[in-house]
Amino acid sequence: MHIRVIGAPIDLGADRRGVDIGPSAIRYAGLHDHLRALGHTVSDFGNIHVPQPESRPIGSPKLKYLDPIVEVSEELANVVTDALKSDQFPLILGGDHSMALGSISGVANVHKNLGIIWVDAHGDFNIEETSPSGNIHGMILAALVGQGNSRLTHIGGWAPKLNPENIVIVGARDLDPGEQELLRKHRVHVYTMSDVDRYGMSNIMSQAIEIAGRQDQPIHLSLDMDSLDPREAPGVGTPVRGGLSYREAHLAMEMVSDCKHMVSMDVVEVNSILDRENATALLAVELILSALGKKIL
Repeated sequence: MHIRVIGAPIDLGADRRGVDIGPSAIRYAGLHDHLRALGHTVSDFGNIHVPQPESRPIGSPKLKYLDPIVEVSEELANVVTDALKSDQFPLILGGDHSMALGSISGVANVHKNLGIIWVDAHGDFNIEETSPSGNIHGMILAALVGQGNSRLTHIGGWAPKLNPENIVIVGARDLDPGEQELLRKHRVHVYTMSDVDRYGMSNIMSQAIEIAGRQDQPIHLSLDMDSLDPREAPGVGTPVRGGLSYREAHLAMEMVSDCKHMVSMDVVEVNSILDRENATALLAVELILSALGKKIL
């Protein structure tokens, strides 16, 4: 596989600073050498340009930094589309989860019937009327299915990008009340940590892959490092206790790799300011490798 690494150091979608260092931290953790050791060809696009929050007005408190997030999303979507049209696998490194608006829009430009496996402690299915914070990283999935502010929904000039019934959220454990209603209304498949506890990660991921990859449709994997328990991944912007274990996360990645439907991947929310000895970035690299074919035996 020819992998194009794309950095998206966006630090505009959340209140807590530090995730803009994430792409560099993941690269520093040996990403390229490890991918090449698996037999992949790797090229690095570098980072797309992202303005610093201090350089731009915050705008509406209900949609913080809307203008620059739209600008970044448009650029990232074009870069991801170009990678796919060049027969490359886009691996996008964040940055907060608002970057998935651009990464998934770029994939959807090429793959019109796209399935999503969204591994995250949060649903990211708020709109401005339901969001308690106004942080756009919590609105991305809703925007991709055409819900919310039109400037978010119409990245690239069209909407919706996704069918909500092709989306599977895995590992959720922190959902806002209005967000819960929207998820139910739009029939998004949500597997909470309670579901993981009851049925086991193997069963959950088998169902997730069957839903997202139905009729052999392509899958985009979006991995938020806060899906893991903070004991495993201390360097994230919005940690929530009771998350995935080390082996549960690896099993999820290994099963996505085995299904052979994944066409793109993003990894988000590595916050090096809050990390310990780059542990979360090192773990991110391990999980990327599992998703891209590394086996124990």
